Amino acid sequence: MNEITLSKKKNGIAMLLLWSLLYLAAFALTVMGGIGLDAAENGAEGSTAPFVCMLVIGVLWLCFGWVPFLGLKVLKPQEALVLTLFGKYIGTLKGDGFYWVNPFCAAFNPAATTKLRQSGDVSSADVVNVPSAEGKQNINAGVSMPSKKISLKIMTLNNNRQKINDCLGNPIEIGIAVMWRVTDTAKAVFNVDNFKEYLSLQCDSALRNIVRIYPYDVAPNVDTTGDGVADEGSLRGSSDLVAARIRDEIQQKVENAGIEIIEARITYLAYAPEIAAVMLQRQQASAIIDARKMIVDGAVGMVEMALERLSENHTVELDEERKAAMVSNLLVVLCGNHDAQPVVNSGSLY
Repeated sequence: MNEITLSKKKNGIAMLLLWSLLYLAAFALTVMGGIGLDAAENGAEGSTAPFVCMLVIGVLWLCFGWVPFLGLKVLKPQEALVLTLFGKYIGTLKGDGFYWVNPFCAAFNPAATTKLRQSGDVSSADVVNVPSAEGKQNINAGVSMPSKKISLKIMTLNNNRQKINDCLGNPIEIGIAVMWRVTDTAKAVFNVDNFKEYLSLQCDSALRNIVRIYPYDVAPNVDTTGDGVADEGSLRGSSDLVAARIRDEIQQKVENAGIEIIEARITYLAYAPEIAAVMLQRQQASAIIDARKMIVDGAVGMVEMALERLSENHTVELDEERKAAMVSNLLVVLCGNHDAQPVVNSGSLY
């Protein structure tokens, strides 16, 4: 179903004035008919039929003249109203303005009462606590009717965190925020039962499909692109790429619902609580190993430089045994976790 935009209905002011004048005319007609009928019945010459006709027309219009006012619609910027007439889709009002349509048209929005964790969805009941004279709390709840209007603004959907296994089988918790908007109101309303719930479910499904392809951190022999070659893709290190793939996956699934996915971002990423402590120890051990490797590489370089400088300047002539002892002492000093305690040898070198 394609969207039909009703662009020639922005005549609300003119129709409001017209129906208001007709209502006033009906009131005046009723008064004139009543006065004329009363005068005719009291002996005035002339037929009472015209006055009866005026009175009937005026009374009928006063009873049913409010019906055309139901066709007046007010829209704010970035709002739309899907209209049906006796079950048939006739078009969509889009854009801010004051409109008048067939008063028997009904606005249709099956997602009007759906509240998700997203911008624009607020509670339909406001509870206010007012202190009474006795010091007690009186609770007044105001319930507002859900609006049938469809927002065309950019919305932000923040779904609940999900627990998903990555490609290595490690359980992780991940959450995403999806920026979306309705681009085709007819598809959003008629192609799916509830476009908000449909979007939320598709976001969960796409997130699960993409996350299971990647490891949490870089792992060897893992192909995340599907080209048969191992790469360094990961959820933690390739968050932009993962978010882009999630966005494309969601867009493919919600295309038939008239929804455009503008952007998807990962808002939360962590190991599941049952393995978080073990994975933290693993990361700490990996960091310690990398740091030790860097320290050892630097210490070996410094020892080599010291031996070369001593040999070049002929400061001290050392045999192989003394060089080995010197290397051992320097490595202990440079690679140790604590400051070395020097021992001064006051005797002879040999």
